[in-house]
Amino acid sequence: MTDCQLYLITPESLDPVAFAPRLAEALDGGPVAAVQLRLKNVADDTLRRAVDILQPVAHARDVAFILNDRPDLAVSCGCDGAHVGMDDTDVATARRILGDDLQLGVSCYDSRDMALRAGEGGADYVAFGAFFPSPSKETEVRADPSLLTWWSSMIELPVVAIGGITPANCAPLVRAGADFLAVISAVWSHPDGPAAGVRAMNAAIEAA
Repeated sequence: MTDCQLYLITPESLDPVAFAPRLAEALDGGPVAAVQLRLKNVADDTLRRAVDILQPVAHARDVAFILNDRPDLAVSCGCDGAHVGMDDTDVATARRILGDDLQLGVSCYDSRDMALRAGEGGADYVAFGAFFPSPSKETEVRADPSLLTWWSSMIELPVVAIGGITPANCAPLVRAGADFLAVISAVWSHPDGPAAGVRAMNAAIEAA
């Protein structure tokens, strides 16, 4: 039995009306801890509309809804938190905007120092990756599973693994100590649909 959970990230481009049934299908496929809305290069009104349409789908299933990059909109839209990266709002500012009650996640790539500073700055979880080549996001960073073991043995904050994770390759990350596996393509590009993708990921996590 593992405590590792699935963390779903949306595609970078989507029509929220058309995507809402796919999100519902995915979340009805099995346990998911959180959904992160990750839309790139869109206007604030477009982002707000996507939150208004998709967040109720997650909340109806008791799944946390996290907004990528924008802690300010996460607050104004009533999201459960925000996730920031190297080029987004800095950790201290994001923490101040979100206050004490909303979740703050921070991408730390393959950097132990960045992760420690994120924790000191008020992050509720850190994310390491990419662990594998990803069809969803090009990155030169390759994180090693030993990072997960180091973090989970030293620090109490949860740690997320991200980057090209599939049912076929996730076992070492689960065994290394990941609290969450963040996935995009493994669910949304699954040939049998997103519910099948969620089931396959959860089965692989359990088997690890």
